[in-house]
Amino acid sequence: MNNPYPFSAIVGQEELKLALLLNAVSPEIGGVLIRGEKGTAKSTAVRALPSLLPPVEVVSGCPYSCDPHNPDPDCPAGPHPEDAPRERRPVRLVELPVGTTPDRLAGTLDLERALAEGERAFEPGLLAESHRGILYVDEVNLLPDGLVDLLLDVAAMGVNHVEREGVSVRHPSRFILVGTMNPEEGELRPQLLDRFGLAVETAGSPDPAERSEIVRRRLRYEAAPADFAREWSAPEAELARRVREAREELQHVSLPEETLHRIAALCAGLGVDGLRGDIVTARTARALAAWEGVREVAPEHVRQAALMALSHRRRRGPFEQPGLEPEEIEAALPEDDPPDGSGGGPSGGGRPQSSAGEPSESRTGGGERSYSASRPFRPVRLEVPEKGAGGPWGRRSRSLGEGGHPVGSRPAERPRDLAPAATVRAAAPHQERRGRKGPGIILKPEDLREKVREGREGNLILFVVDASGSMAARRRMSAVKGAALSLLADAYQRRDRVGLVAFRGEEARLLLPPTSSVELAASRLEELPTGGRTPLAAGLEKAAEVLRLERLRDPDRRPLLVVLTDGRATSGPDPRQPAAKLAAAGVASVVVDTEEGALRLGLACELAEALGGRCLRLEELAASPLARAVRERRPA
Repeated sequence: MNNPYPFSAIVGQEELKLALLLNAVSPEIGGVLIRGEKGTAKSTAVRALPSLLPPVEVVSGCPYSCDPHNPDPDCPAGPHPEDAPRERRPVRLVELPVGTTPDRLAGTLDLERALAEGERAFEPGLLAESHRGILYVDEVNLLPDGLVDLLLDVAAMGVNHVEREGVSVRHPSRFILVGTMNPEEGELRPQLLDRFGLAVETAGSPDPAERSEIVRRRLRYEAAPADFAREWSAPEAELARRVREAREELQHVSLPEETLHRIAALCAGLGVDGLRGDIVTARTARALAAWEGVREVAPEHVRQAALMALSHRRRRGPFEQPGLEPEEIEAALPEDDPPDGSGGGPSGGGRPQSSAGEPSESRTGGGERSYSASRPFRPVRLEVPEKGAGGPWGRRSRSLGEGGHPVGSRPAERPRDLAPAATVRAAAPHQERRGRKGPGIILKPEDLREKVREGREGNLILFVVDASGSMAARRRMSAVKGAALSLLADAYQRRDRVGLVAFRGEEARLLLPPTSSVELAASRLEELPTGGRTPLAAGLEKAAEVLRLERLRDPDRRPLLVVLTDGRATSGPDPRQPAAKLAAAGVASVVVDTEEGALRLGLACELAEALGGRCLRLEELAASPLARAVRERRPA
């Protein structure tokens, strides 16, 4: 884009802008992960960043953007002579599409040269193109794990090493890595989160004046991009000057020993695993000092750096929301030399906690009550029976079928899923020896390759939770939430999609549309209040509607219905009719009976029978694997 939206014209999102600027000052920080809902300037800010960076000088014609003043020994196009022609160009922003293949990312055999000259030469990929620039990955959480692993390994090492199809190449690949994601569409594994230097959250502004200013500027930009860019040229030039001067100042910034000790104590106090968090916090604090034009890191720089460098690294449970509050930073810092206004509270930010094993209760108004999860349940493995088989679903598997994302190829004389590019690459170096003349290519059986795909035979786990007033008796909702969280633990590990339907009063509502973010599901579950009558049939009808729509969107994803109720329908029609329809549709189901006491009516088990599923008592859930309950359900 010739006139990207100016960085300085972005309204709000100060933490996002600061994280990007600090990476521009010190690329060694390791990039930034931007988490937030749609329409919060994530992509706009990233695309505006290159205009603030000083141009880079490169060897003309070098596909790896070699610095003529500091030639890289790993450059496959080198060594470059000292008098090699050179040029100055703007910093590149390379965008990585979600559908990128490993070949396009890392590089592969140069087919044109292989066919024309019979030579095994390397065709550089996006990792080479982004050297000394910015590599931007939108929706990084939707990339296949193999691609993310490759990307982050190269980002950490600064070198891309390719060994494939007879090609062996090492080349430099140092870049500012920026990833954006919407947490509601799924999370990154903790191991991958740790590889991003900084992480920041974005959110839409609740201020009407700020929102209207955002819209006003956007409309003016879209009407006349060049004119709008000229209006902001002075602020842009000032930011570019500050970035340039901060880069020069960075080498003079010192990190006192006592400040380094505070960083180590802070990371230990927050339960940060490994030392990457300590290193990134120190680098970010130094960059902050350089940005402010001072030559010594101060305690305030450490606090500000920690909010961005440790929020995604602190140890947390599967369903604990990511993030870090300033109060938690203060509580984890050493007690000596406490900052002004600090409460000196215990580690954890002084947040009140209920006693172990005791559920906490809060009132939500209108006679409703909300209970937090009670006793811990052992995580239960969720499995769905295959049609005609008993194997688990939701595992990531490599296959030779047509489903999943291609991750490579393998020789096959009778390929079921031909990999055309890999086949041509295998045959190309042999064309001269085989006597090829004119257009076309001579193939032999040993050239044939078939695709190896990696995919997830995924589950959709839909929780249908009874939130009626009867669930408040004996604080049963606390136990129900604890049980549901234990069921969610397996979905967290296997990254299944989960949804949440709750029914009470006269209606059922979809509180959480199917998502890969089990943290969000757990949050909605914790907030769920109780009260009113029990419209059980409405809950099942809503579940059937949700599953029908999801089946249209993703017919390969297999549903599992988990109903948590005592089975007492005190409102609406007989629930057995919608239950029978779900069973006829082949939906696997399990009913968790929340009824307690010596005298039990067994209505939940009758519901399970109508669903063609298995009934588990709430107290059995900690000991009985749900997978067995599902596998042993009666066939629809």
